[in-house]
Amino acid sequence: MDEYAEFAHAVYATGVLSDPWLWGQPRFRLNGVVLSPELAARLAEAAEAVTYLHQELVEILLDAPDLITSFYQLTPFQRLMWHAAGGLWHGMARADVFVCTDGRIQCCELNSDTPSGQPEAVWLNQLRLAAHPGMVDPNADLPARFVAMLRESHAKRTDLPLESVGIVYPTELTEDLCMIAAFSRWLTAAGIRVVAGSPYNVRRTSLGISLLGEPVDLILRHYKTDWWSERIPVWADAEAYPDDEPLTEPLLALLDADLEGKVTIVNPFGAVVTQNKLSLAFFWEEMARFSPEAQAVIRRFIPETYRLTCMPPDRLLAEREHWVIKSNYGCEGSETVCGPFVTPEVWERAIELALPQHFVVQRFFVAQADAEGWIPNYGVFVLGGSAVGFFTRLSKTTTEYSAITAPTFVAL
Repeated sequence: MDEYAEFAHAVYATGVLSDPWLWGQPRFRLNGVVLSPELAARLAEAAEAVTYLHQELVEILLDAPDLITSFYQLTPFQRLMWHAAGGLWHGMARADVFVCTDGRIQCCELNSDTPSGQPEAVWLNQLRLAAHPGMVDPNADLPARFVAMLRESHAKRTDLPLESVGIVYPTELTEDLCMIAAFSRWLTAAGIRVVAGSPYNVRRTSLGISLLGEPVDLILRHYKTDWWSERIPVWADAEAYPDDEPLTEPLLALLDADLEGKVTIVNPFGAVVTQNKLSLAFFWEEMARFSPEAQAVIRRFIPETYRLTCMPPDRLLAEREHWVIKSNYGCEGSETVCGPFVTPEVWERAIELALPQHFVVQRFFVAQADAEGWIPNYGVFVLGGSAVGFFTRLSKTTTEYSAITAPTFVAL
């Protein structure tokens, strides 16, 4: 604990990371996760393949627009986001990848909307690299690659240089402040002016978009697509959200300016579909629509997934230990129930209360634990389609919210 207390002071001194403790316990592990070059390459290959798989999904949906209504059942404002984006969805993503006990690699989802973990991945590695001699920091280039991705996204829209970025985020959530600080620091170091605020600070102007009254060239969107839209409970016994109305004015301002080519948005609002976990079910239920190469990626990396509406409840009750249910936009395990990790009574209650149109059911896989019983969830960052770093969380179960984070290195 003395060593960790000293480390905690170093965490605070970064000016970015905070809260080295969680519920009185260390939030970080000092000993790094060390990947062999071969495993690092396999994880990167899986993340990139799954990202390109989502691009093929988007192209299929653009060619068959009726599927957005029939398969996804998006709300009116979610459909508006999808159609306005015109197929644009990607800039930055994080693939959650596991190594199974049988050696397979499985990607349970691609966080393509507002992926997190970049500050921890970068600064935790910097703080602990000296304690891991002979190791390579795979996240060292992440800040520069992040800025380059934003510049390239902006260059697709205009020949003008990227001079200002507006970061839109949920200002009421303190856990996001380290991300805003990290992004701001990286952009400022690159000579780009930064303004940060909430959706309520977005305004349409004759020239494009302003945030807190300051004109910006690009909006870095760290505010989830389902929060911009109508908010609908996914459990039958849940109360309605007190703020269930869509953010109409700022959303329309952004979409209008985007359509007129007056602002760049990263990630684009097309992520409202790629983030939706019904897309994981689409891979399996509509596999025949994909190219042979994409079908191979689905079978290789995506666990068997179906809409809950297509799975008989009796089968789920009888096969509890083989399935996980996940809501379409749930995150951090708050709307995930893993059959093998709960009692039959809890599983039965979850199946009873889950509103089927908002859930998928995914085949459970057994992830490989380390010597201490920790299960690594390798978050592989993907920028512009290319894997650029790792964010490793360790838990005793694959759905435990209070996981610890470890630095991640690659052996020479």
